[in-house]
Amino acid sequence: MATAEFAVAIPVLVLVLVLALSAVRAAMDQVRCVDAARATARSLARGDSDAAALDLGRPLAPPGAEFDLGGTADVVQVSVRGAAPAALGWLGPAATPRSSAVAAREDADDQAVAR
Repeated sequence: MATAEFAVAIPVLVLVLVLALSAVRAAMDQVRCVDAARATARSLARGDSDAAALDLGRPLAPPGAEFDLGGTADVVQVSVRGAAPAALGWLGPAATPRSSAVAAREDADDQAVAR
């Protein structure tokens, strides 16, 4: 009887461990997305090129993350989206790490003064 209970408990423990480790990975990827979005937005706000800003942000992002750059003449906006861990894929978009950052362009004030 104890063997049957043990045979049921082991797969449940393994499942709980896999889900817990996947949740930790998703949380770490979320922090990496925040860091990458902020660094890229700061770089663009300083006037760096898109390529230079992405070169700064990509190492901070989770592997395979997608960047979306945008904004107006006064502000820049950067969105970073990573991939959900496979074990949490059943949660859909809720498990997908993502972040956005907005920064005011530093040269926007200079242009307003020059006008």
